[in-house]
Amino acid sequence: MRQRFEAAGVTVVNLLSSPGSGKTALLEALAQRLDPTGLAVIVGDLATDNDSRRLQAAGLTSVQITTGQACHLEAPMVAEGLHRLHHQGISLEQFELLVIENVGNLVCPGAYDLGESLRVVLLSTTEGEDKPLKYAPIFHGADLVLITKSDLAEAVGFDRAAAHAAIARVPPTPACWKPRPAAAPASMP
Repeated sequence: MRQRFEAAGVTVVNLLSSPGSGKTALLEALAQRLDPTGLAVIVGDLATDNDSRRLQAAGLTSVQITTGQACHLEAPMVAEGLHRLHHQGISLEQFELLVIENVGNLVCPGAYDLGESLRVVLLSTTEGEDKPLKYAPIFHGADLVLITKSDLAEAVGFDRAAAHAAIARVPPTPACWKPRPAAAPASMP
């Protein structure tokens, strides 16, 4: 998948979170701030196409992958989403950004490489600040962690400092990041 995305010149974001953390709401907000014609979404859910319909109503190109009992998307499912777009006369090359809104789950989706450029994990204040510690692998694999539903933080007693500390204990390690070799010391004449 990665080669296909690179050949199309599209940046692909795998958007991960617990159910109800705000993935779809974030994408609806992006549709208002970005040119929606440059953004497409493949939505994964166990059942219904509710999120995909919400995104289409927001002006985004979106296709639904219904997984049945599967708790995550896999590369062949994403390929099926691309196939559906193609059959609608929509080319991957016409987009700058493809977002894969993965199935709401903090366990399974993190173990599957979908060919994405970036992994973004949402942490909702309503879930509590300990989720990065309880579900460390998905946070460890993130390129970016976004804290959502901040307007509810006070009402649910969310401790922002504790959340930041938990995230710091399982620091994201981007797959695309490679440390530079140490520079050789300059020789003195």
